[in-house]
Amino acid sequence: MDTIDQMLDAAVEGTYSETNFDESRLSALETKFAHYLSSSAISARNVTIEKDKIKTLIADISHQTKTPIANLLLYSELIAEEELPGDMHSNVEAIHQQTEKLRFLIDSLVKLSRLENGILTLSPRQESVQPMLDGIAAQYGSKTKQKGLVLQISETTSSACCDPKWTTEALGNLVDNAIKYTPSGSVTISAAEYELFTRIDVTDTGIGIEESEQPKIFSRFYRSEAVRKNEGVGIGLYLAREIISGEGGYIKLTSEPGKGSTFSVFLPRQAEILQNC
Repeated sequence: MDTIDQMLDAAVEGTYSETNFDESRLSALETKFAHYLSSSAISARNVTIEKDKIKTLIADISHQTKTPIANLLLYSELIAEEELPGDMHSNVEAIHQQTEKLRFLIDSLVKLSRLENGILTLSPRQESVQPMLDGIAAQYGSKTKQKGLVLQISETTSSACCDPKWTTEALGNLVDNAIKYTPSGSVTISAAEYELFTRIDVTDTGIGIEESEQPKIFSRFYRSEAVRKNEGVGIGLYLAREIISGEGGYIKLTSEPGKGSTFSVFLPRQAEILQNC
């Protein structure tokens, strides 16, 4: 047992090598152990190679689709400015909307693939929450006005241990979702501190979510039958959860059909909490 313990220690340190070369059972065990470590190393190299291939593929997809999609959006806007017969304006608008949907889908899939394959890593650090909320207000202010909604941002002095860029991305997905499924009323963002976590609430006065649907909405590409007619691809909530989970936090949902929903994002307050998570 002492010998096996030494073998394991050497394997962890990366210094393992066979020492017994005879017909004993210990020698046979060492040989099997050496073969196992060798195959593990080969598997690790293969995983690295596959990740590099995925990284290259994602970069190619991102690069190759960016220009065609931008051109589609540009030309659809130029055509819409012309005098068009009949219902051509609505057709051009439909092309523009579907192209925007395609751009959002590809961008989301690229981000998600980078996160899931470890190509893109989160870098949590101690950050003030208010600048992130201000950024979201600037990004989604016009969209709420266009829909006749009120976007309310509560002032806060809270801080959290998070990656500000990706946390803003996750919160933005929640806000975009709230705007999308709120016919009238308001979308409110507020924050509060607890002993271990900082909570950021995104509350709307929208259609709400049935209790039976709530466990499913964070699934990739899941869309409820109640919102099939609305724009969306069913990836925003999944991406938000992946980001927040990667930061050592979690998302909680409370909702009542016809009265609205609240998505609560819980982020570690201190770096020590994140390390423990």
